[in-house]
Amino acid sequence: MFTVEQIESAHGKVKTGADFPNYIKEIKELGVKSFETWVKDSHTEYFGENDFKTISESQYKDLAIADHSDQEKFIQQLKSHQRGETDYMKFCEDCAETGIEKWIVDLDQFTCIYYDKAGNEILTEEIPH
Repeated sequence: MFTVEQIESAHGKVKTGADFPNYIKEIKELGVKSFETWVKDSHTEYFGENDFKTISESQYKDLAIADHSDQEKFIQQLKSHQRGETDYMKFCEDCAETGIEKWIVDLDQFTCIYYDKAGNEILTEEIPH
C-alpha cells in the first residue's frame, strides 16, 4: 500500500490550487481511493483497498472554524485558489473563515465535497482528470 511519506512527497509539488489535479492523479496511482482533510489542522485520513487507512500529522496549529458557512464567499476564495492566487495555508484559513470544516476527495468519482461543521454539503466539485 501507500505511505503518508509518499503522499506528502507528491503534495510537495503542489504550489497552488492549479497544481491539484496532477497531485490527485499521482496519489491515485499510489493506490489512494479517497481522503478526508480536516481544515482545523490539515490532518488527513487516506483510504485505500481492503480497508487500508493511514493518517497524516497535523500540519499547523488549530484554526477556528466559523459556526456558520458562507457558501458564496467560499466559492469566490476557492476560485481564487484554483487560479493560483493563494497558497495552501491561505486556502485553509479561507475555509475556516467561511465555515468549511473538511473536504472529502473521492478518486474513483473524481469529486471533492466540502462540508460545514453540521455535516452539510457546501459544494461538490468535479476534479479535472
